[in-house]
Amino acid sequence: MHIPLFLRGLLIGFSIAAPVGPIGVLCIRRTLTEGRASGLVSGLGAATADAVYGCIAGSGLTLISAFLVNQQTCLRIIGGVFLLFLGLKTLLSSPAKQAAQTRGGGLLGDYASTFFLTLTNPVTILSFAAIFAGLGLAGAGGSYTAAGILVLGVFIGSALWWLMLSGGVSLLREKCNPRDLLWVNRVSGGIITGFGLFSLVSLL
Repeated sequence: MHIPLFLRGLLIGFSIAAPVGPIGVLCIRRTLTEGRASGLVSGLGAATADAVYGCIAGSGLTLISAFLVNQQTCLRIIGGVFLLFLGLKTLLSSPAKQAAQTRGGGLLGDYASTFFLTLTNPVTILSFAAIFAGLGLAGAGGSYTAAGILVLGVFIGSALWWLMLSGGVSLLREKCNPRDLLWVNRVSGGIITGFGLFSLVSLL
Protein backbone atom coordinates (compact mmCIF):
# COMPACT_ATOMS: atom_id res chain seq x y z
CA MET A 1 0.00 0.00 0.00
CA HIS A 2 2.78 2.43 0.93
CA ILE A 3 5.36 1.08 -1.57
CA PRO A 4 4.74 3.86 -4.14
CA LEU A 5 5.19 6.43 -1.35
CA PHE A 6 8.44 4.80 -0.27
CA LEU A 7 9.72 4.76 -3.85
CA ARG A 8 8.90 8.46 -4.25
CA GLY A 9 10.81 9.22 -1.07
CA LEU A 10 13.71 7.11 -2.36
CA LEU A 11 13.82 9.10 -5.59
CA ILE A 12 13.52 12.46 -3.79
CA GLY A 13 16.32 11.63 -1.33
CA PHE A 14 18.63 10.42 -4.10
CA SER A 15 17.91 13.44 -6.31
CA ILE A 16 18.49 16.03 -3.58
CA ALA A 17 21.75 14.36 -2.44
CA ALA A 18 23.23 13.87 -5.92
CA PRO A 19 24.20 17.45 -6.94
CA VAL A 20 27.83 17.95 -5.93
CA GLY A 21 28.09 20.84 -3.48
CA PRO A 22 30.35 21.42 -0.48
CA ILE A 23 29.18 18.20 1.21
CA GLY A 24 29.94 16.19 -1.91
CA VAL A 25 33.42 17.71 -2.20
CA LEU A 26 34.03 17.01 1.50
CA CYS A 27 32.87 13.40 1.12
CA ILE A 28 35.12 12.85 -1.92
CA ARG A 29 38.11 14.37 -0.15
CA ARG A 30 37.61 12.31 2.99
CA THR A 31 37.21 9.11 0.97
CA LEU A 32 40.43 9.74 -0.95
CA THR A 33 42.57 10.85 1.97
CA GLU A 34 41.11 8.97 4.95
CA GLY A 35 39.33 5.95 3.49
CA ARG A 36 35.93 4.74 2.36
CA ALA A 37 34.49 4.57 5.89
CA SER A 38 35.16 8.26 6.47
CA GLY A 39 33.49 9.24 3.18
CA LEU A 40 30.48 6.99 3.76
CA VAL A 41 29.94 8.15 7.35
CA SER A 42 30.20 11.77 6.17
CA GLY A 43 27.51 11.05 3.60
CA LEU A 44 25.29 9.38 6.19
CA GLY A 45 25.47 12.55 8.29
CA ALA A 46 24.08 14.50 5.34
CA ALA A 47 21.47 11.77 4.70
CA THR A 48 20.29 12.03 8.32
CA ALA A 49 19.87 15.79 7.99
CA ASP A 50 17.98 15.25 4.72
CA ALA A 51 15.66 12.88 6.58
CA VAL A 52 15.08 15.48 9.30
CA TYR A 53 14.10 18.09 6.73
CA GLY A 54 12.07 15.51 4.84
CA CYS A 55 10.21 14.74 8.08
CA ILE A 56 9.44 18.43 8.59
CA ALA A 57 8.18 18.89 5.03
CA GLY A 58 6.42 15.52 4.80
CA SER A 59 4.62 15.91 8.11
CA GLY A 60 3.44 19.39 7.24
CA LEU A 61 5.19 20.95 10.25
CA THR A 62 4.74 24.48 8.95
CA LEU A 63 5.69 26.25 12.19
CA ILE A 64 9.10 24.57 12.26
CA SER A 65 9.75 25.08 8.55
CA ALA A 66 8.68 28.75 8.81
CA PHE A 67 11.04 29.24 11.77
CA LEU A 68 13.95 27.72 9.83
CA VAL A 69 13.24 29.89 6.80
CA ASN A 70 12.99 33.00 8.98
CA GLN A 71 16.34 32.18 10.56
CA GLN A 72 18.04 31.41 7.25
CA THR A 73 20.40 34.41 7.46
CA CYS A 74 21.74 33.29 10.84
CA LEU A 75 21.98 29.67 9.66
CA ARG A 76 23.84 30.68 6.51
CA ILE A 77 26.33 32.72 8.52
CA ILE A 78 26.98 29.78 10.84
CA GLY A 79 27.23 27.35 7.91
CA GLY A 80 29.48 29.71 5.94
CA VAL A 81 31.88 30.21 8.84
CA PHE A 82 31.99 26.45 9.46
CA LEU A 83 32.70 25.83 5.76
CA LEU A 84 35.55 28.35 5.90
CA PHE A 85 36.97 26.56 8.94
CA LEU A 86 36.73 23.14 7.30
CA GLY A 87 38.10 24.44 4.00
CA LEU A 88 41.16 26.09 5.54
CA LYS A 89 41.77 23.08 7.78
CA THR A 90 41.62 20.79 4.74
CA LEU A 91 43.83 23.12 2.69
CA LEU A 92 46.59 23.08 5.31
CA SER A 93 46.35 19.43 6.41
CA SER A 94 48.59 16.56 5.37
CA PRO A 95 47.04 13.37 3.94
CA ALA A 96 46.17 10.68 6.48
CA LYS A 97 48.40 7.63 6.29
CA GLN A 98 45.75 5.19 7.55
CA ALA A 99 42.14 4.61 6.64
CA ALA A 100 39.44 6.07 8.83
CA GLN A 101 38.33 2.67 10.20
CA THR A 102 40.96 3.05 12.92
CA ARG A 103 39.59 6.42 14.04
CA GLY A 104 36.36 5.78 15.90
CA GLY A 105 36.19 9.31 17.35
CA GLY A 106 37.12 10.71 13.96
CA LEU A 107 34.23 8.92 12.26
CA LEU A 108 31.80 10.40 14.77
CA GLY A 109 33.23 13.83 14.02
CA ASP A 110 32.90 13.21 10.28
CA TYR A 111 29.24 12.29 10.73
CA ALA A 112 28.47 15.24 13.02
CA SER A 113 30.16 17.83 10.79
CA THR A 114 28.19 16.95 7.64
CA PHE A 115 24.97 16.60 9.63
CA PHE A 116 25.50 20.10 11.04
CA LEU A 117 26.48 21.60 7.68
CA THR A 118 23.42 20.17 5.94
CA LEU A 119 21.11 21.43 8.68
CA THR A 120 22.53 24.95 8.36
CA ASN A 121 21.48 25.07 4.69
CA PRO A 122 17.89 26.43 4.69
CA VAL A 123 17.63 25.80 0.94
CA THR A 124 17.26 22.11 1.80
CA ILE A 125 13.95 22.58 3.61
CA LEU A 126 12.70 24.79 0.77
CA SER A 127 13.68 22.11 -1.75
CA PHE A 128 11.83 19.40 0.15
CA ALA A 129 8.77 21.61 0.67
CA ALA A 130 8.63 22.50 -3.03
CA ILE A 131 9.06 18.91 -4.21
CA PHE A 132 6.57 17.49 -1.72
CA ALA A 133 4.01 20.15 -2.63
CA GLY A 134 4.55 19.59 -6.34
CA LEU A 135 4.03 15.85 -5.97
CA GLY A 136 1.06 16.31 -3.64
CA LEU A 137 2.95 14.76 -0.72
CA ALA A 138 2.80 17.65 1.74
CA GLY A 139 1.42 16.32 4.99
CA ALA A 140 1.64 12.76 3.60
CA GLY A 141 -2.11 12.48 3.61
CA GLY A 142 -2.33 13.29 7.32
CA SER A 143 -0.95 9.88 8.26
CA TYR A 144 2.08 9.62 10.52
CA THR A 145 2.73 6.14 9.16
CA ALA A 146 2.74 7.42 5.59
CA ALA A 147 5.00 10.35 6.58
CA GLY A 148 7.38 7.93 8.31
CA ILE A 149 7.57 5.69 5.23
CA LEU A 150 8.19 8.72 3.04
CA VAL A 151 11.01 9.95 5.30
CA LEU A 152 12.51 6.44 5.40
CA GLY A 153 12.57 6.49 1.62
CA VAL A 154 14.26 9.91 1.64
CA PHE A 155 16.96 8.68 4.04
CA ILE A 156 17.66 5.46 2.13
CA GLY A 157 17.69 7.28 -1.20
CA SER A 158 20.18 9.84 0.09
CA ALA A 159 22.28 7.12 1.77
CA LEU A 160 22.38 5.13 -1.49
CA TRP A 161 23.91 8.09 -3.28
CA TRP A 162 26.60 8.51 -0.62
CA LEU A 163 27.30 4.76 -0.66
CA MET A 164 27.76 4.86 -4.45
CA LEU A 165 29.90 8.00 -4.31
CA SER A 166 32.21 6.81 -1.52
CA GLY A 167 32.46 3.34 -3.08
CA GLY A 168 33.33 4.72 -6.51
CA VAL A 169 35.85 7.24 -5.21
CA SER A 170 37.51 4.64 -2.95
CA LEU A 171 38.50 2.68 -6.07
CA LEU A 172 40.68 5.64 -7.06
CA ARG A 173 42.30 5.80 -3.63
CA GLU A 174 44.47 2.74 -4.31
CA LYS A 175 45.98 4.51 -7.33
CA CYS A 176 46.81 7.71 -5.46
CA ASN A 177 50.27 8.37 -4.05
CA PRO A 178 50.92 10.80 -1.14
CA ARG A 179 51.64 13.67 -3.55
CA ASP A 180 48.28 13.13 -5.29
CA LEU A 181 46.49 13.09 -1.94
CA LEU A 182 48.20 16.34 -0.93
CA TRP A 183 46.80 17.98 -4.06
CA VAL A 184 43.39 16.52 -3.27
CA ASN A 185 43.58 18.35 0.08
CA ARG A 186 44.62 21.59 -1.57
CA VAL A 187 42.01 21.54 -4.34
CA SER A 188 39.11 20.34 -2.19
CA GLY A 189 40.10 22.73 0.62
CA GLY A 190 40.09 25.59 -1.84
CA ILE A 191 36.68 24.60 -3.20
CA ILE A 192 35.13 24.21 0.27
CA THR A 193 36.61 27.57 1.33
CA GLY A 194 35.12 29.07 -1.84
CA PHE A 195 31.68 27.71 -0.94
CA GLY A 196 32.01 29.26 2.51
CA LEU A 197 33.04 32.64 1.13
CA PHE A 198 30.22 32.57 -1.41
CA SER A 199 27.70 31.75 1.31
CA LEU A 200 28.84 34.73 3.39
CA VAL A 201 29.28 37.20 0.52
CA SER A 202 25.84 36.36 -0.88
CA LEU A 203 24.31 37.74 2.34
CA LEU A 204 25.67 41.23 1.65
